[in-house]
Amino acid sequence: TLMVAVISTVISTVVGPISSYALKRFEFPGKKFINELLYIPVVMPEIVLGISLLCIYAFLKMELGMFTLILSHIAFSIPYVIVNVNSVMDTMNPNLEEAASDLGASRIKTFFKVVLPTLLPGILSGAQLAFTLSLDDVVVSYFTAGPESNTLPLQEFSMIKTGVTPDVNAMITIMLGIIFFILFISMCFNIRKIKKEE
Repeated sequence: TLMVAVISTVISTVVGPISSYALKRFEFPGKKFINELLYIPVVMPEIVLGISLLCIYAFLKMELGMFTLILSHIAFSIPYVIVNVNSVMDTMNPNLEEAASDLGASRIKTFFKVVLPTLLPGILSGAQLAFTLSLDDVVVSYFTAGPESNTLPLQEFSMIKTGVTPDVNAMITIMLGIIFFILFISMCFNIRKIKKEE
């Protein structure tokens, strides 16, 4: 479960900000269509998303397993990261990039030195959301995980009728502790940033 959540979150956190920057700063054919597509995994019911992904894997003749599970989690995590980063991009001053360019910075250097630090709050909140959604996903995982790929939420779901064992309860407690710790770090980071701005 942690492996799937971490891998999908890392990939989503890398792809999301780059995609958001490209969608906000560049013009290309199909841009409006892609922007609309981003909200489909967010508003679509999970069962529809799970069945849709299963149909795609069946059409491509992909064997269900860890790879398809991670791919599915990436598919529904990336839009959440992009939406969070987009909200920060909307408030970002474009003159900062122009100033960096005027001072001789290349586009890549401007992205890493100016844009990325500005987008960091949106990236972190998107990553937290992606990680949390991946940790507790049942429906999409149910349709896209193979017989040998079993996550903790799927295990809990299968134990509803027979009863949850104490070790599962202990694992859930540990996971809740990890999530609260991440939220605490995020809160401290935000408070520190607000104090710096003041």
